[in-house]
Amino acid sequence: MAASPAPVWSVDPRTGKPREQVAVEATPAEVDQAVRTAHAARAALAPRDVRAAFLRTAADLLDERAEHVIEAADAETALGPGRLTGELARTTYQLRSFADVVDEGAYLDVLISRADATQTPPWPDLRRYKVPLGVVAVYAASNFPLAFSVPGGDTASALAAGCPVVIKAHPDHPATAELCADALRRAAERVGLPGDVVQLVHGFEAGVELVRHSLVAAAGFTGSVRGGRALYDAAAARPHPIPFYGELGSLNPVVVTEAAAAERAEEIGAGLAASMTLGVGQFCTKPGLVLAPAGEPGDRLVKALTHEVSEVEAGVLLDHRMRGAYVDGVRARAELPDVDAPVTPGAGGEHTVGAGCLTVPASRLAAEGAHDLLLEECFGPVTVVARYADAAEATAVLSRLPGNLTATLHLSAAESAGGSDRGAQLLAELTPLAGRVLVDGWPTGVAVAPAQHHGGPYPATTSTSTSVGATAIERWLRPVAYQNTPEALLPPELRDDNPLGVPRREQG
Repeated sequence: MAASPAPVWSVDPRTGKPREQVAVEATPAEVDQAVRTAHAARAALAPRDVRAAFLRTAADLLDERAEHVIEAADAETALGPGRLTGELARTTYQLRSFADVVDEGAYLDVLISRADATQTPPWPDLRRYKVPLGVVAVYAASNFPLAFSVPGGDTASALAAGCPVVIKAHPDHPATAELCADALRRAAERVGLPGDVVQLVHGFEAGVELVRHSLVAAAGFTGSVRGGRALYDAAAARPHPIPFYGELGSLNPVVVTEAAAAERAEEIGAGLAASMTLGVGQFCTKPGLVLAPAGEPGDRLVKALTHEVSEVEAGVLLDHRMRGAYVDGVRARAELPDVDAPVTPGAGGEHTVGAGCLTVPASRLAAEGAHDLLLEECFGPVTVVARYADAAEATAVLSRLPGNLTATLHLSAAESAGGSDRGAQLLAELTPLAGRVLVDGWPTGVAVAPAQHHGGPYPATTSTSTSVGATAIERWLRPVAYQNTPEALLPPELRDDNPLGVPRREQG
């Protein structure tokens, strides 16, 4: 006889006390049932017009339920109504954006090479497009209960591709997960789809069972390096490995040239403070390492950063596990030789944390050693300013960095205008490190735009794909080519008359 499912409790991050039971951990049998139910419903998602209507209706329903969704998310995360209102708007915009992607049809990447006997060897008739992979496992993120969780980008892009989803809720916001999943299922039913195309499960073991299930065709994850790597390894170890699109961790380095610091040190220091403390430092694009020059211009930058950070009130992290990791992490970093703390980060009140900044000579990071800890992400409101003596020292530090979601460069006006080779050189050094490279800005803002890329070299992500923007849909598709196939048997998108009007490229 199976053991009774273990309870999952919603914890108030302000007090650390459990509230009412809102969900139970799914048993292996329940995970199996959820996946098989989603798999059985996959054919219903085939019509593109229905999928697009589904995504727009889901956005409408979430907007209608905004008050309740935001209330639940704030109670579970303490992120605040202002932040969550913006996140919900981003989430519904994302759903509608993918509906537009589906309507347009370019994501199908239709290529037609007509038969051509003049080629060597002769070409047959070849027609290629992309089809959905199948059931997608989505792992909700802790720090974005909406935009990267149940109704978030992985779910929206998978459904847009025609893939049913089984979502593993995050234990930090189970009630929000249930509310959002219900909205998605009701939206499906309103447009004539079975609500079964969206499934939700709770529990740590459920997440492991999910990635191992034979009918799960791919997975999307946003979370820690440790948790993501374990799931990635499990996906690769299956008898039939599946793609695992994980966003795991990022330091998001910033380089400030000496000329830029001399020109606007105070502005850069204030901008850095705002970026690294935004959302209590719980953004995956938080700048965690800044290379700033030694000398007077860099001193001014650190002074401005110190002033701004010291004015930031203590804040609540998403749960007490994260709070403990932050407090321990900043303590270990501050205790390293030659590390100073202009503003000491650490515990605030009983449930809060204080923002801070650390400084260190860049020479300490240029060679392998104990200071490598400063090259690892520390989740929360802290950044490390490494003071470099010259360009060679900055380059030496950059050469040791792991992969990142973002890399930022601050230049002087003359450097931006091409007045020296320094800007181009630094841009060339930063490009291999990240999926998005910024100049004279801050990375804590990821626009949901067609050209966006939210990904990067490992450990930022486990693939070269993006989880934000129109091309995120490509993760859940695979190409198929039909050769010398009779017109009547071809999918509509590949027929000569193109009845659905999808964009196509033809050769021959």
